[in-house]
Amino acid sequence: MKKIYHLSTCGTCKKILEETQASARGFVLQDIKKEKITADQLKEMKDLAGSYEALFSRRSQKYRPMGLHEKQLTEKEYHDLILEEYSFLKRPVAIVDGKIYIGADVKNI
Repeated sequence: MKKIYHLSTCGTCKKILEETQASARGFVLQDIKKEKITADQLKEMKDLAGSYEALFSRRSQKYRPMGLHEKQLTEKEYHDLILEEYSFLKRPVAIVDGKIYIGADVKNI
């Protein structure tokens, strides 16, 4: 399976999708704002990544206003926050043949 979870309004995600020619290469694209991540999809990502924390974006605009920077979050809280608010998923997330690539870090692309 080749799938990319992305945000269509994110400039970085758009750039990565264009540069990698993901659509032309047969990737299934899921815009997480339009089609929410399911609990099963998130669990699959967690199983590949090792933790929900690895999938969590502290760059979300909601992170500080919610006071999350002052808390020690549990795996359950990371899980619930990602399902509740799409912007808490570090993106893009690509799953290719059982391997996961998280975020827009140059080393992940």
